[in-house]
Amino acid sequence: MGSRGLTSASGLDADGERRIVSDAAGVVVLGACAGWSLITAAVHEGRPEGVLLAVLAVAAGYAAGRIGGALLPVGAPCAGALAGVALTVAVPHLAPGPQITAPLGHAGATAAVLTLSAGAACCAAWAATAPAARIALRLLAAGTAVLAALLGSTTGCVTCVAVLLCSLAAGRTRHRGAGLAVLAAAAAVVTCLAWAVAARAVPGGLVAALEGRLTPHRVQLWEDAWHLLRENAALGVGPGRFGELSTTSAQSLLSDGKPHSAPLQQAAEQGIVGVALMAAAFGWVLYALWRGPRPTPVALTAGATLTALAAVAAIGNALSFTAVSVGAGLLAGMATARPWADESSTRAPDTHPRGAGRTPAW
Repeated sequence: MGSRGLTSASGLDADGERRIVSDAAGVVVLGACAGWSLITAAVHEGRPEGVLLAVLAVAAGYAAGRIGGALLPVGAPCAGALAGVALTVAVPHLAPGPQITAPLGHAGATAAVLTLSAGAACCAAWAATAPAARIALRLLAAGTAVLAALLGSTTGCVTCVAVLLCSLAAGRTRHRGAGLAVLAAAAAVVTCLAWAVAARAVPGGLVAALEGRLTPHRVQLWEDAWHLLRENAALGVGPGRFGELSTTSAQSLLSDGKPHSAPLQQAAEQGIVGVALMAAAFGWVLYALWRGPRPTPVALTAGATLTALAAVAAIGNALSFTAVSVGAGLLAGMATARPWADESSTRAPDTHPRGAGRTPAW
């Protein structure tokens, strides 16, 4: 009993140290993102409020997710999935900024929220022990793909199906590190493709095909972001200033002042350092999932969901919505939380009072 108690205690200490390291890394990365936005805004008289709000939303969502995932490892992600579906259905005219009458972009918030809902449902399914509950939760994830198709969001339908398939495949994966590395590579490929299109570094036929899918207007916005980056590679043009410096955005009557690509917007407004910090934030989340205490299927499902979100953000305006940033933080927090029930059962051998079982001396 003593050796088991020592083993359990050492395991908890190692797990606690890993969580401290990942949490400290997250504080440093998110703090650097906020600090760099303030620096670039001061240099170019930009408006860092959007970046600061996004950082705060991710941090708050992550903290709430850690608490909810520890208390309710099945109920919290299930509630999150249902909340995402309800938000998409009940608030169809949610939009960033003052344009409250513009609908959710099909390549933006609709796809992102439903993708996060599908991922949360799949995480809850892996955390559930009853077979019926697992089936019901996976049907909920499949239902988000159907809802995306009904809403006309082809991107959301594809990403929801991809998350569900990746979640099912995660059950056969033993090494989460290799799986997370593949997901990181997939996110990098999509981001590099968007950059290549913006720089006109791809064959003309491929550009024409992408313009037909993404619209020429969006591709022109990407090209404007690329030109702004080339002119201000170190510091960018300042947070929130893309709309006033982009020719394409200025000529559009319904422009929201964004290039509809999170990496390109970060590059244009905050330079190469801003892009590196965004990549570091994504890498920190994957690192937290890798070192987290949850089972491998849960970690890989959350990683696949956040990778799909990164792909949507690379070609759309998903991260312009606070609800998406909060949802991403919630999912990451729930997928890295250690359920209290597991912690209590691990500590069970050490709960006996000191001296229990000894023969009393009379």
